[in-house]
Amino acid sequence: MSLVDLVDLQVLGDERGQLVVLEAQKNVPFDIKRVYFLMGTAPSVSRGYHAHKALQQTAICVSGQCRMLMDDGLNSEQVILNSSCKAIFIDKMIWHEMHDFTSDCVLLVLASDYYDEQDYIRNYSEFLELTKRA
Repeated sequence: MSLVDLVDLQVLGDERGQLVVLEAQKNVPFDIKRVYFLMGTAPSVSRGYHAHKALQQTAICVSGQCRMLMDDGLNSEQVILNSSCKAIFIDKMIWHEMHDFTSDCVLLVLASDYYDEQDYIRNYSEFLELTKRA
């Protein structure tokens, strides 16, 4: 089983331009309660370095690119996000990191719940201990 779950997003459009639709319980596998985006991240800066106990997310690089590392405590995979027509699903209990942002990168994230600091696992050793119990 792959840790990287990329979803092809349907591109609609005509001579006026293109449109990509994101819909809860359709191409986003959860109800969307929070939307945010990362931008202006310097190429030398990495982000993420956490997992969530319950939160699920879908991320789309709407501009530029970044490299995402996904880790379930046993295996890790990396993927370059560089298309506004592909989304990556980040399930609960997946450690994720974002690296190598281009200066024009805008990473849009859809989340299954509101922000809750108690849902974050920010220590990798703690994450590994929790995944051993799962």
